[in-house]
Amino acid sequence: MQTPYVLYSSNVETFSQEEPQVIQDIIASMRRLNDRTRDMYGRNVRVSHGKSHGLAVGELTVLDNLPEPLAQGLFAQAATYPVIVRLANVPGEITTDAVNTQRGFAVKILGVQGQKIAGHEGQTTQDFVLDSGTTYFPMSNAKAFLMQHRLMEHAPQFPTVLKEAVSTISRVTNEALKAVGTDSAKLDFFGDSRIHPLAEAYYSQVPMRYGSYIVKLAVVPVSAAQQALADAQVEVDGTQDPNALRTATVGYLREQDAEFELRVQLCTDLSSMPIEDASQPWSEAESPYLPVARIWLSRQEAYSEARQQYVEGLSFSVAHSLEDHRPLGSIMRARLQAYPVMATIRRQGNQEPLYEPTSIDQVPA
Repeated sequence: MQTPYVLYSSNVETFSQEEPQVIQDIIASMRRLNDRTRDMYGRNVRVSHGKSHGLAVGELTVLDNLPEPLAQGLFAQAATYPVIVRLANVPGEITTDAVNTQRGFAVKILGVQGQKIAGHEGQTTQDFVLDSGTTYFPMSNAKAFLMQHRLMEHAPQFPTVLKEAVSTISRVTNEALKAVGTDSAKLDFFGDSRIHPLAEAYYSQVPMRYGSYIVKLAVVPVSAAQQALADAQVEVDGTQDPNALRTATVGYLREQDAEFELRVQLCTDLSSMPIEDASQPWSEAESPYLPVARIWLSRQEAYSEARQQYVEGLSFSVAHSLEDHRPLGSIMRARLQAYPVMATIRRQGNQEPLYEPTSIDQVPA
């Protein structure tokens, strides 16, 4: 029987002649942002997902009896893996949570065997890096991202009150668009909702290989307690609690377990679900997100002083990947080169070790 899903091959990606230079220009822009934030904070911070809300350990369990299109790569058979999860704000600076941008959910899966992509050989981790908000990326390709990042590299120089105002205007405008059945990925980036970080859904937004197929990824909260928080926005006031989202995240995990469903959306048509244009949504009516695993985070102290120090030495990167889950498209190819460079600069500059964890026992309590 012929599959309704697009089969992966190296031919699904197309490369422009200018892409190598564009990627080098992106890395140069990220270096300039790093220099500015280092001068501000006295240390190197991530140029993306700079401010942590919490670091949690738990388990990822692959569902049993998945059909063939879903039983691919890491998810080919039922198994349970230890995971490290970092929740964060997306921008590459540390500011009040009233600057309410998209949030990040990065998961590092440990004990993963199989062929890794170049640069990750010999390691046993698989990372997935996801963002809240929309299922698609604000910019179409690496060149468009470069133009945006050249503007964003100056953001640390702007007054916090201005960034708070931009965030509020963007959020309110996008909520008005959603009320009439549409939205804007760019507005969402600058003014995400104020949903509790553990009640939000998170998306890869850009495609990746999924064994014999091609997918986008989602992580969706499924426990009743988390779903109950979806309609209750976190009160964000930069003068009262500049870390309100961290307070909410740590407070929840101190009292309750969290559970998420990891889902994939299979590509069915390269013309309507393109690889190289990350800004074009993939229709969920044509191909819904389907569950392949559960992520369970037990009650824990998610941002102890020891964990605050430990998380800064970790690198969550799309370049930490099985070949079966190779990131695809222009945006991802830029990330594959930029993430390792910037992680090395950050960790070496902060005199932190360059290694991948092999056990969650290495994560402090």
